[in-house]
Amino acid sequence: MSIATEDTNKNQDFPTPKNCFAETVTSVEHYTDRLFKFRITRPASFRFRSGEFIMIGLPNSEKPVFRAYSIASPGWDEEIEFYSIKVEGGPLTQHLQKIKIGDTILMRKKPTGTLVNDALISGRRLYMFSTGTGIAPFASLIRDPETYDKFDEVILTHTCRDVAELKYGQELVANIKDDPLLGEVVGDRLRLYSTVTREDYEFKGRITDLLASGKIFKDLGVEPINPETDRGMICGSMDMIKDTKAALEKFGLVEGANNNPQTFVVERAFVG
Repeated sequence: MSIATEDTNKNQDFPTPKNCFAETVTSVEHYTDRLFKFRITRPASFRFRSGEFIMIGLPNSEKPVFRAYSIASPGWDEEIEFYSIKVEGGPLTQHLQKIKIGDTILMRKKPTGTLVNDALISGRRLYMFSTGTGIAPFASLIRDPETYDKFDEVILTHTCRDVAELKYGQELVANIKDDPLLGEVVGDRLRLYSTVTREDYEFKGRITDLLASGKIFKDLGVEPINPETDRGMICGSMDMIKDTKAALEKFGLVEGANNNPQTFVVERAFVG
Protein backbone atom coordinates (compact mmCIF):
# COMPACT_ATOMS: atom_id res chain seq x y z
CA MET A 1 0.00 0.00 0.00
CA SER A 2 1.39 3.43 -0.90
CA ILE A 3 2.26 6.10 1.64
CA ALA A 4 -0.50 8.65 2.24
CA THR A 5 0.06 12.02 0.60
CA GLU A 6 -2.35 14.22 2.57
CA ASP A 7 -2.92 13.84 6.32
CA THR A 8 0.12 12.05 7.65
CA ASN A 9 -1.53 9.36 9.70
CA LYS A 10 -5.08 10.18 10.66
CA ASN A 11 -7.78 7.60 10.12
CA GLN A 12 -5.17 4.97 9.30
CA ASP A 13 -5.46 1.43 10.57
CA PHE A 14 -1.95 0.04 10.17
CA PRO A 15 -0.57 -2.11 12.99
CA THR A 16 2.33 -0.82 15.09
CA PRO A 17 5.49 -2.63 13.90
CA LYS A 18 7.29 -4.88 16.35
CA ASN A 19 9.97 -3.23 18.48
CA CYS A 20 8.26 0.16 18.10
CA PHE A 21 6.45 2.60 20.35
CA ALA A 22 3.43 4.49 18.98
CA GLU A 23 3.55 7.96 20.57
CA THR A 24 1.38 11.08 20.33
CA VAL A 25 2.48 14.47 19.00
CA THR A 26 2.11 17.07 21.76
CA SER A 27 3.39 20.20 19.99
CA VAL A 28 4.65 21.39 16.59
CA GLU A 29 6.48 24.63 15.80
CA HIS A 30 7.56 25.71 12.32
CA TYR A 31 10.55 28.06 12.29
CA THR A 32 11.00 28.57 8.54
CA ASP A 33 9.79 26.89 5.36
CA ARG A 34 12.67 24.44 5.86
CA LEU A 35 12.82 23.83 9.62
CA PHE A 36 10.44 22.72 12.37
CA LYS A 37 10.47 21.04 15.77
CA PHE A 38 7.95 18.72 17.37
CA ARG A 39 7.49 16.96 20.67
CA ILE A 40 5.90 13.59 21.42
CA THR A 41 4.87 11.67 24.50
CA ARG A 42 7.60 9.60 26.12
CA PRO A 43 7.06 5.91 26.90
CA ALA A 44 7.50 5.20 30.60
CA SER A 45 10.05 2.47 29.83
CA PHE A 46 12.15 4.49 27.33
CA ARG A 47 15.67 5.36 28.46
CA PHE A 48 18.44 7.06 26.50
CA ARG A 49 21.66 8.97 26.99
CA SER A 50 21.60 12.64 26.06
CA GLY A 51 23.01 13.01 22.54
CA GLU A 52 21.76 9.69 21.17
CA PHE A 53 19.50 9.22 18.15
CA ILE A 54 16.52 6.98 17.45
CA MET A 55 14.71 5.73 14.35
CA ILE A 56 11.28 7.29 13.83
CA GLY A 57 8.55 6.90 11.23
CA LEU A 58 4.86 7.39 10.53
CA PRO A 59 2.04 4.80 10.65
CA ASN A 60 0.95 5.60 7.10
CA SER A 61 2.03 2.41 5.36
CA GLU A 62 2.19 -1.33 5.86
CA LYS A 63 5.98 -0.89 5.71
CA PRO A 64 6.69 2.55 7.24
CA VAL A 65 9.79 4.51 6.29
CA PHE A 66 12.11 5.06 9.25
CA ARG A 67 14.92 7.60 9.52
CA ALA A 68 17.48 8.37 12.20
CA TYR A 69 16.66 11.47 14.27
CA SER A 70 18.75 12.84 17.11
CA ILE A 71 16.76 13.25 20.31
CA ALA A 72 16.86 16.98 21.07
CA SER A 73 15.44 16.72 24.59
CA PRO A 74 17.63 15.77 27.57
CA GLY A 75 17.39 12.45 29.37
CA TRP A 76 15.32 13.93 32.21
CA ASP A 77 12.58 15.42 30.01
CA GLU A 78 9.09 13.93 30.31
CA GLU A 79 8.57 14.32 26.55
CA ILE A 80 10.78 13.69 23.51
CA GLU A 81 11.74 16.55 21.19
CA PHE A 82 12.97 16.40 17.59
CA TYR A 83 14.26 19.15 15.28
CA SER A 84 13.76 18.45 11.59
CA ILE A 85 14.44 19.76 8.13
CA LYS A 86 11.70 19.66 5.50
CA VAL A 87 12.88 17.76 2.43
CA GLU A 88 10.66 18.11 -0.62
CA GLY A 89 10.11 14.59 -1.87
CA GLY A 90 11.94 13.05 1.11
CA PRO A 91 10.53 9.58 1.81
CA LEU A 92 9.73 10.54 5.41
CA THR A 93 10.04 14.29 5.82
CA GLN A 94 7.62 15.19 3.00
CA HIS A 95 4.94 13.66 5.23
CA LEU A 96 6.44 14.36 8.66
CA GLN A 97 6.35 18.12 8.08
CA LYS A 98 2.52 17.93 7.93
CA ILE A 99 2.04 16.41 11.39
CA LYS A 100 -0.35 18.01 13.85
CA ILE A 101 -0.96 17.74 17.58
CA GLY A 102 -2.64 14.42 18.30
CA ASP A 103 -1.02 12.55 15.39
CA THR A 104 0.99 9.39 15.97
CA ILE A 105 4.75 8.94 15.57
CA LEU A 106 6.37 5.53 15.47
CA MET A 107 9.62 5.25 17.39
CA ARG A 108 11.97 2.29 17.56
CA LYS A 109 12.83 1.15 21.07
CA LYS A 110 16.65 1.16 20.93
CA PRO A 111 18.55 4.49 20.90
CA THR A 112 22.22 4.67 19.93
CA GLY A 113 24.91 7.15 18.91
CA THR A 114 28.40 8.45 19.59
CA LEU A 115 27.61 12.04 20.59
CA VAL A 116 27.47 11.15 24.27
CA ASN A 117 29.54 12.28 27.22
CA ASP A 118 30.82 8.74 27.76
CA ALA A 119 32.68 8.82 24.41
CA LEU A 120 34.88 11.75 25.47
CA ILE A 121 37.71 12.09 27.95
CA SER A 122 36.91 14.79 30.50
CA GLY A 123 38.34 18.23 29.71
CA ARG A 124 38.16 21.90 30.48
CA ARG A 125 36.27 23.13 27.42
CA LEU A 126 33.87 21.26 25.11
CA TYR A 127 33.20 22.54 21.59
CA MET A 128 29.99 21.39 19.91
CA PHE A 129 30.19 22.04 16.16
CA SER A 130 26.83 21.95 14.35
CA THR A 131 25.22 23.02 11.11
CA GLY A 132 21.46 23.20 10.46
CA THR A 133 19.52 20.49 12.26
CA GLY A 134 22.83 19.04 13.44
CA ILE A 135 22.25 21.15 16.55
CA ALA A 136 19.64 18.61 17.75
CA PRO A 137 21.87 16.25 19.76
CA PHE A 138 23.55 19.25 21.35
CA ALA A 139 20.13 20.60 22.34
CA SER A 140 19.94 17.47 24.47
CA LEU A 141 23.48 17.63 25.84
CA ILE A 142 23.49 21.30 26.84
CA ARG A 143 20.36 20.67 28.93
CA ASP A 144 21.98 17.74 30.74
CA PRO A 145 23.68 18.58 34.07
CA GLU A 146 26.13 15.71 33.50
CA THR A 147 27.73 17.73 30.69
CA TYR A 148 28.67 20.45 33.17
CA ASP A 149 30.01 17.88 35.62
CA LYS A 150 32.47 16.76 32.94
CA PHE A 151 33.40 20.13 31.38
CA ASP A 152 34.00 23.59 32.84
CA GLU A 153 32.83 25.43 29.72
CA VAL A 154 30.67 24.46 26.72
CA ILE A 155 30.83 26.35 23.41
CA LEU A 156 28.00 25.51 21.01
CA THR A 157 28.64 26.62 17.43
CA HIS A 158 25.69 26.69 15.03
CA THR A 159 26.16 27.56 11.36
CA CYS A 160 23.19 28.01 8.99
CA ARG A 161 22.57 29.54 5.60
CA ASP A 162 20.29 32.35 6.79
CA VAL A 163 19.79 34.32 10.00
CA ALA A 164 16.21 33.03 10.44
CA GLU A 165 17.55 29.49 10.70
CA LEU A 166 19.48 30.37 13.86
CA LYS A 167 16.32 30.93 15.92
CA TYR A 168 16.00 27.41 17.34
CA GLY A 169 19.49 27.54 18.85
CA GLN A 170 19.10 31.08 20.12
CA GLU A 171 15.78 30.29 21.84
CA LEU A 172 17.24 27.11 23.26
CA VAL A 173 20.17 28.81 24.97
CA ALA A 174 18.04 31.72 26.19
CA ASN A 175 15.52 29.32 27.74
CA ILE A 176 18.27 27.38 29.51
CA LYS A 177 19.65 30.52 31.09
CA ASP A 178 16.14 31.64 32.13
CA ASP A 179 15.25 28.28 33.67
CA PRO A 180 15.39 28.57 37.48
CA LEU A 181 16.91 25.11 38.00
CA LEU A 182 18.97 24.50 34.87
CA GLY A 183 20.13 28.10 34.74
CA GLU A 184 21.67 27.70 38.17
CA VAL A 185 23.68 24.68 37.01
CA VAL A 186 24.74 26.21 33.68
CA GLY A 187 25.33 29.83 34.70
CA ASP A 188 27.74 31.52 32.29
CA ARG A 189 29.47 28.25 31.37
CA LEU A 190 27.45 27.85 28.13
CA ARG A 191 28.27 30.05 25.13
CA LEU A 192 26.57 30.12 21.73
CA TYR A 193 28.54 31.06 18.62
CA SER A 194 26.13 31.43 15.68
CA THR A 195 27.30 32.06 12.12
CA VAL A 196 25.60 32.32 8.72
CA THR A 197 26.94 31.77 5.22
CA ARG A 198 24.53 33.67 2.95
CA GLU A 199 23.52 36.87 4.75
CA ASP A 200 25.22 39.70 6.57
CA TYR A 201 25.52 38.93 10.25
CA GLU A 202 27.75 39.63 13.23
CA PHE A 203 29.61 36.38 12.60
CA LYS A 204 29.76 35.06 9.05
CA GLY A 205 31.34 32.04 7.40
CA ARG A 206 31.71 28.27 7.42
CA ILE A 207 32.92 26.93 10.73
CA THR A 208 35.91 25.21 9.10
CA ASP A 209 37.06 28.52 7.60
CA LEU A 210 36.66 30.23 10.97
CA LEU A 211 38.72 27.48 12.61
CA ALA A 212 41.43 27.68 9.95
CA SER A 213 41.71 31.47 10.18
CA GLY A 214 41.50 31.48 13.96
CA LYS A 215 38.67 34.03 13.83
CA ILE A 216 36.42 31.89 16.03
CA PHE A 217 38.95 32.02 18.84
CA LYS A 218 39.42 35.76 18.47
CA ASP A 219 35.65 36.30 18.48
CA LEU A 220 35.26 34.18 21.61
CA GLY A 221 38.34 35.56 23.35
CA VAL A 222 39.86 32.11 23.92
CA GLU A 223 43.11 30.38 22.99
CA PRO A 224 43.17 28.01 19.98
CA ILE A 225 42.12 24.42 20.60
CA ASN A 226 44.52 22.58 22.90
CA PRO A 227 44.35 18.75 22.85
CA GLU A 228 45.36 18.66 26.52
CA THR A 229 42.27 20.55 27.68
CA ASP A 230 39.76 20.91 24.81
CA ARG A 231 37.27 18.40 23.44
CA GLY A 232 34.98 18.38 20.41
CA MET A 233 31.73 16.97 19.05
CA ILE A 234 30.61 17.32 15.43
CA CYS A 235 27.16 16.95 13.84
CA GLY A 236 26.09 18.18 10.41
CA SER A 237 26.26 17.21 6.75
CA MET A 238 28.73 14.59 5.57
CA ASP A 239 30.99 17.24 4.02
CA MET A 240 30.86 19.39 7.14
CA ILE A 241 31.77 16.42 9.33
CA LYS A 242 34.67 15.47 7.07
CA ASP A 243 36.10 18.99 6.97
CA THR A 244 35.60 19.74 10.67
CA LYS A 245 37.08 16.38 11.64
CA ALA A 246 40.18 17.20 9.60
CA ALA A 247 40.39 20.62 11.28
CA LEU A 248 40.23 19.11 14.78
CA GLU A 249 42.86 16.54 13.88
CA LYS A 250 45.16 19.38 12.82
CA PHE A 251 44.82 20.72 16.35
CA GLY A 252 45.89 17.30 17.66
CA LEU A 253 42.53 15.90 18.72
CA VAL A 254 41.83 12.17 18.28
CA GLU A 255 38.49 10.64 17.30
CA GLY A 256 36.87 8.44 19.92
CA ALA A 257 33.88 6.16 20.36
CA ASN A 258 31.74 4.66 23.09
CA ASN A 259 34.23 1.83 23.62
CA ASN A 260 37.28 4.06 23.19
CA PRO A 261 36.83 7.56 24.66
CA GLN A 262 39.12 10.16 23.11
CA THR A 263 39.16 13.93 22.54
CA PHE A 264 36.49 14.32 19.82
CA VAL A 265 33.54 12.39 18.36
CA VAL A 266 31.30 12.71 15.30
CA GLU A 267 27.76 11.60 14.42
CA ARG A 268 26.92 10.07 11.07
CA ALA A 269 23.17 9.59 11.33
CA PHE A 270 21.22 11.61 8.78
CA VAL A 271 17.65 12.65 8.16
CA GLY A 272 16.08 12.52 4.72
